[in-house]
Amino acid sequence: MFEDLDFPVIAAPMAGGPTTPALVAAVTRAGGFGFLAGGYLTPQALAERIDETAALTTGTFGVNLFVPGPRAAVDVSAHRERMLAEARRYGVEPGEPLWDDDAYLGKFEVVAERRIPVVSFTFGMPGAADIARLRENGSKVLVTVTSPREAELAAAAGADALVVQGFEAGGHRGLFADDPASPTGGETYGLLSLLRLVAARVDLPLVATGGLVHGADVAAVLAAGADAAQLGTAFLRADEAGTSAPYRAALAERARATAVTRAFSGRPARGLVNRVLTELSAQAPAAYPQLHHISRPVRAAAAKAGDPEALSLWAGQTYPLAAEGPAESIVERLRTEARAAADRLSRLRN
Repeated sequence: MFEDLDFPVIAAPMAGGPTTPALVAAVTRAGGFGFLAGGYLTPQALAERIDETAALTTGTFGVNLFVPGPRAAVDVSAHRERMLAEARRYGVEPGEPLWDDDAYLGKFEVVAERRIPVVSFTFGMPGAADIARLRENGSKVLVTVTSPREAELAAAAGADALVVQGFEAGGHRGLFADDPASPTGGETYGLLSLLRLVAARVDLPLVATGGLVHGADVAAVLAAGADAAQLGTAFLRADEAGTSAPYRAALAERARATAVTRAFSGRPARGLVNRVLTELSAQAPAAYPQLHHISRPVRAAAAKAGDPEALSLWAGQTYPLAAEGPAESIVERLRTEARAAADRLSRLRN
């Protein structure tokens, strides 16, 4: 699936702004592969981004979709009240705790009708009929997994490949189901450990993701059995990324720890520690996307005010090592570093 890539590096789909058509196209031009993020977009907006990306590159690219989960029967009124204090800092009101399916059916129709070559799914598996339709169209289906059990389920459902996500990853954990009793939503595995465990249970191509920002990281996961490496945090400060100015500034400071929180969206996600993460995480319920809608006006107002303390600053554990600059130069740096790491391994073998 990714064997024809000049360099097996994939730009991860980062919903909410960072992933742009320009970023996907730039990584593709540099010899890698990029995923457009379908999350939070309307079907029309997704179609427009597909068209824009296609106009910027003749290379192949993919699309990622969020699989809708069940409606959580959780009272989120206390969380909305706590978020109200944050909203008042910026002169706005929290959003309403709506549940929706992220327009999944409409966006699925877009990727199916456009015959997108590679479609990846996060937060669970698409239905058997959806997988069959995509495969009949010639599309490859990837499913994000965070445990060996999820990998087995995805393989049995007909996935063509798996995106194996380690606990180090920035942004939302791709859990099939969020366990409310667990602060992290479920079992946690480091990426290299998870790669070995998954490879022992399923016979599918594996894409490794989670905290990969250096070329040596890419070399390490390839040596561990991955077919490609998917990087998100590494491209957050790329010139072509849609990362907001206060978000970029917080990343560039390299001073904040990262932690997993449900405070912004209701699903466990890793981000830079700030005021909202610190003060609202402990009591944030497992209610996605209700909490996402509650915090959305606050996050938008904080970004407009240039204040990172109420933003969802998603980032992997190794974010301080990520560079800025044109995406193509970032890919080239990764390539150079990966070759150097491979050379070191070769000297060990000799």
